[in-house]
Amino acid sequence: MIIRQATNADHPQLLNIWLRSVRATHHFLQESDIEALLPQLRDIYLPAVELWVAVDAEDCPLGFIGLDENHVEMLFIEPDLRGKGIGRALLDHARSSRSQMSVDVNEQNPEAVGFYLHYGFVQTGRSPLDGEGRPFPLLHLSLPG
Repeated sequence: MIIRQATNADHPQLLNIWLRSVRATHHFLQESDIEALLPQLRDIYLPAVELWVAVDAEDCPLGFIGLDENHVEMLFIEPDLRGKGIGRALLDHARSSRSQMSVDVNEQNPEAVGFYLHYGFVQTGRSPLDGEGRPFPLLHLSLPG
């Protein structure tokens, strides 16, 4: 596995990974929520973050991480490849150039919560609404210094 900076040419494949990953893990979302988020991810969120992609030997994306300074804005893995160390490798890569890191994770996504806590993040707060004001509680996590 290689981790490299993503390019605009990667975006269609990353959107595809995001879509399959969200459908596999974000069971609290309705399909209409997912369809509404997709253009926002494509047009606003992906271009706004520092984007790194994990690829295989044929340069096929396996997962990606999007960062805003020290904050993990997104981390999505090909659903069939979850649990194989790709998310950890992406976090390790991001952490190698940062003294601290934080992430907000949907409380209703227990697999993601467990992943971040197992990695070493600790809960520092909770919001009853997500960033869009919807009733999807967020847990605020950070890595201890």
